[in-house]
Amino acid sequence: MEGKEYHLLIINIGSVSTKVYLYRNEENLIAETVYHSFSQLSHFHTINDQLPFRREVVEEIIKKDRKKIDIVVSRGGLTKPLFAGAYHIDEKMCEDLYHHPSGEHPTNLGPIIAFDIARSLKVPAITVDTPSSDEFDDLARISGLPEIRRVSAFHTLNQKAAARKVIKNLRFLACGNQRFPLTSSDLRKKYNESNLVVAHLGGGISIGAHKEGRIVDATHGLSEGPFTPDRAGSLPTSGLLELCFSGRFSREDLQKKLVGTGGLAAYLGTNDARVVEKKISDGDDYASLIYEAMAYQIAKEIGAMSTVLMGKVDAIVLTGRLANSKRLVGWIRERVDQIAPVMVYPGEDEMEALNLSGLGVLRGEEEAKEY
Repeated sequence: MEGKEYHLLIINIGSVSTKVYLYRNEENLIAETVYHSFSQLSHFHTINDQLPFRREVVEEIIKKDRKKIDIVVSRGGLTKPLFAGAYHIDEKMCEDLYHHPSGEHPTNLGPIIAFDIARSLKVPAITVDTPSSDEFDDLARISGLPEIRRVSAFHTLNQKAAARKVIKNLRFLACGNQRFPLTSSDLRKKYNESNLVVAHLGGGISIGAHKEGRIVDATHGLSEGPFTPDRAGSLPTSGLLELCFSGRFSREDLQKKLVGTGGLAAYLGTNDARVVEKKISDGDDYASLIYEAMAYQIAKEIGAMSTVLMGKVDAIVLTGRLANSKRLVGWIRERVDQIAPVMVYPGEDEMEALNLSGLGVLRGEEEAKEY
């Protein structure tokens, strides 16, 4: 019902942050982001051990508005493979996320907390466009070894949100861009009629090929693609094998090197791009080399995804926190802007996208699927 007033609690659990928003329909009433220091989180042996701590953060923020809530919407965790869209959070989903057969990540805690709060309030809980959303073409699943299958796990929610925003604003591409003149039919395109390459640039980086509303291929957010502020990305397999059998590292040590202390952190001792940019401004040539190498790898993956779309790309979209970096975006743009117009949407639209999907479910415009 379009005219009815709804209150929506939006939860987004990240690696080092807990975001809690409260909306009244499209109006944002509360927008709290609590950052957690390394020293805070180091007390927890496992991610699951953080569950009471994260739940308490959420409860403290909403305690005055708890009884108003009509639905709880959480950013998804690493569920079993699902088609993109909205899903009811149920006990089976929470059980899968807690035991994490599809992967362990702090995002797994969000739907568990959402389900617990929603159950206590007797309201629905949903998750939308989970990182395990799977719309891959069969060709994209082949790895090179029958024992290893490429799987879909990346920043689906923000990629889709940014893609839809670009299509909504597509007419602005015509301004001052003579190399890519747009026809009237281009300006009428919808997301499910468009081809886009979307790069989510954050602590994790993923590049996706969006073909007529489906993400038919994407780099894995933890183990493929460009290196990131704290992830190693794709590595030469022979060199990785040498490290594995060198006797210098345990499995746990290597896992941390690949996800947590790889990338910029491994080369430069920090995962903070702002610190890296300060080093470059102060004349650190090595920092400049490593930072540009990250941009180079991002651009290379964008080029690869354009071939998935057979070169028919309406736009290249750069989104996520690192898209705020003019230096990084400039390096990427100069390598890929001959493919298609480059659109930059810094930051993330995850909270707004979750809210709009929750509203769609409440208004009967979108049906949440069963897990």
